Amino acid sequence: MKKTTIIYWILHVLLALLMGVGAIFDLISAPEAVAHITHIGYPAYIVPFLGLAKILGVIAVLVPGYPRIKEWAYAGLAYDLIGALYSHIAFGEGIETWGGLIVGLLLIAAAYFYYHKKTSEVPLRYSHSL
Repeated sequence: MKKTTIIYWILHVLLALLMGVGAIFDLISAPEAVAHITHIGYPAYIVPFLGLAKILGVIAVLVPGYPRIKEWAYAGLAYDLIGALYSHIAFGEGIETWGGLIVGLLLIAAAYFYYHKKTSEVPLRYSHSL
């Protein structure tokens, strides 16, 4: 396997784990997830919606092909973390609460970079489009 492909899959598996684990807790409205969201002022009913959106985003970035859907999925995952980061900072919480979100954003950026690096190596006749 090429180095780019290996790095691509490592980053995407880490991204899937990071976003997927939280998404499952959100989807089932685990008490911890609901408490975390309601603590900063959001309604409890938003939790399963966010969980479903994250799961769909993770599936979209992992499934081969469909470049337009992938672009939207990367953006959606980034918006989720940016919104969470902003909410925690605006609420006055310290870096111990929101520092991990920076790591998640860097992981999304790296995965997105390697997605484009990997797809630029594939001849056009083999690429999938929506």
